[in-house]
Amino acid sequence: MLDKLDIARALRETGTLLLIKGENPFRARAYETGAEALEQLTDDLGALVRGKKLTGIKGIGPALAAQIAELYQTGRSGQLEELRAELPSGVLELAQVPGMSLKRMKALHEALGIGSVEELKRACLAGKVRAVKGFGAKTEASLLEGIARYEARDERVLLVDALEAAEPLLAHVRGCEATEQADLAGSIRRWEETVAAIDLVAAADDAAQVIDCFVRSPQVAEVEERGDARCRVRLSGGLRGELLCVPPRDYAAALHHRTGAPEYLSALGALARELGLTLDERGLSRGKKRLSVKTEEDLYEHIGIPYIAPELRESAEDIVAAIERAARAGRAGELVEEGDIQGMVHCHTVYSDGKNTIEEMALEAEAMGMKYLTITDHSPAAHYANGVGLDRLKQQWDEIARVQERVSVKLLRGTESDILESGRLDYPDAILEQLDVVIASIHSRMKMDADQMTRRLVSAMRLPVFKIWGHALGRLIQRREPFACRVEEVLDAVAESRAAVEVNGDPYRLDMEPRWIKEARKRGIRFVVSTDAHSTNALHNLRFGVGTARRGGLRRGEVLNALGPAAFQKAVRPALAR
Repeated sequence: MLDKLDIARALRETGTLLLIKGENPFRARAYETGAEALEQLTDDLGALVRGKKLTGIKGIGPALAAQIAELYQTGRSGQLEELRAELPSGVLELAQVPGMSLKRMKALHEALGIGSVEELKRACLAGKVRAVKGFGAKTEASLLEGIARYEARDERVLLVDALEAAEPLLAHVRGCEATEQADLAGSIRRWEETVAAIDLVAAADDAAQVIDCFVRSPQVAEVEERGDARCRVRLSGGLRGELLCVPPRDYAAALHHRTGAPEYLSALGALARELGLTLDERGLSRGKKRLSVKTEEDLYEHIGIPYIAPELRESAEDIVAAIERAARAGRAGELVEEGDIQGMVHCHTVYSDGKNTIEEMALEAEAMGMKYLTITDHSPAAHYANGVGLDRLKQQWDEIARVQERVSVKLLRGTESDILESGRLDYPDAILEQLDVVIASIHSRMKMDADQMTRRLVSAMRLPVFKIWGHALGRLIQRREPFACRVEEVLDAVAESRAAVEVNGDPYRLDMEPRWIKEARKRGIRFVVSTDAHSTNALHNLRFGVGTARRGGLRRGEVLNALGPAAFQKAVRPALAR
């Protein structure tokens, strides 16, 4: 008989296979939701199955309940077995190779019997793949590159996925009777794009009691190591989690130590030693005397440097930058915060590839306390995303006007306009001038070489219309590398033109990267922090955009959508310069 974790794994495999097959992604996502619900279930699964009460669990509908019951009662799933039989062997592994589609998997399986990454690699190296109809030497070389990236991968997962596991785990630890304080640390607290493990720090006088509570979390599948103050576990989704529990007096120092990246902590430790101090996870000491560190700010004050936010604790350069800012300004400006953002920028509706109507998006933004919302559906060149042609643009504008009468949030007419191969935008100037905001993005011909792509982007940025450079380098984290271009040259063009740069909050993009945000800031470039929302739920991706912006050192005054509606509209008005 399968237990709840076995059934959760089967549901996840079903969802993944449906996604690979090309089924509706929302249907595939339902299986992930069901798996998560089972992992967190505290009631007796058998009793729920026998009583036909599975649909009482949030996230589990009748169809999913039937499959869970089948798995529980028989140890098998007819649907999962059908999917396994229908799809080529090794599909779950092969799907992780960049550039490998289901169509390619089927063709290679039929022609060469390929059912694993190792078999694919051998076939490519032997020159057999290029001989398969529809492939060729170029595709074979591309697949070899994809295999190399697959082999170089680690066990890191996307930040958004790590948070889905980490936040309920943190809530569980905070709910323990002995816990006085608890927080996430490590790469999650630094808002890195990917996460290798969930780090938690807790404060309690009785560490053993907190650890006992931690290992009883329904998410914990296996306890790998347990000590007096530490515990490392493997979660049901495969991610590792580690808890450090310290006395309350050591909490701030421990949280700081478990947050910073190794290079950063090493550099900060060197600074402390110059002052005759020793820095470790218990805090600071001078000889045998332990200094008082009640807050993280106390620690920096003892070392004599300005407080450095968690998102900037990556390297020695972050420490140098903080000291330089303090020397120039006396006090470093505050990093942008989620509460600073007054308007949602870069939002899609059912007019292109969005899930919700204009009114639904407006009402959600309003409920979130936003003062304005840009309706920036795709332009005609994005035919695959139902781009809005001139024939439907007037219809969209009329609907925006009707919805505006029913909502208080200010609605701004805009577009996400494709940057064409020539560097032009794919609406005529007469249309662009009638919009409130233009996001200019690349969605096609991403394999141009660096010279071609740089010329394309520089041409676009120099257009007299004001535009916001959307998801700058087109990356999809762990799936698609940024396209080739000379970024510094493009940023120079942005700085000299009527343009700004987007920090994209889509957790699968988080583009542009913090290193390029820092380069843009040197040039005085302005930014927007966006959600790239295709649904009302995705509006809440704002926190990912803000986290990425903070990693780049972005200040409130550098963010255009931290302005009020009138000031923002004036700042981004696309009207051509005369």
